[in-house]
Amino acid sequence: MKIELVGLTETNMEECFSLKVSKAQAKYIDSNEASFRAAQENADVARPFAIYADGTMVGFTMFAFDEAYEDPDDRYWLWRFMIDERLQGKGYGKAALQEVIRYFKDHGANNIRLSTKETNEAALAMYRKAGFRDTGEMNGEEIVLKLELA
Repeated sequence: MKIELVGLTETNMEECFSLKVSKAQAKYIDSNEASFRAAQENADVARPFAIYADGTMVGFTMFAFDEAYEDPDDRYWLWRFMIDERLQGKGYGKAALQEVIRYFKDHGANNIRLSTKETNEAALAMYRKAGFRDTGEMNGEEIVLKLELA
């Protein structure tokens, strides 16, 4: 399976906005449209991408790269990661997460941080299986996980 991260454009934006997670998952993640608006508001650090598998859009992800942030341990965040509900359970999430990790490595990140609610068990299992570890920190009501890349 070939995974690609492709920037959002006028050509693929509507398709990306139509991707959804299940109702049970919706309490954990904003819509792709809301996430894209947040990216525009944080254009200096946000990097939004559509996730493609073998040429078909399957999901959305957004990162924060803040190289100017004073704490080098807090510069790189995985802000959003979703696979469309109709395509979950087919290996796209695992493969896409590996591509996301490769992107961070290729762009000089020393680690990746993310946060989610403790009740988001499926996502936490996937992140932990990929090597993310709990930091003991909280980001509001969410636990923080980190993957060391060095």
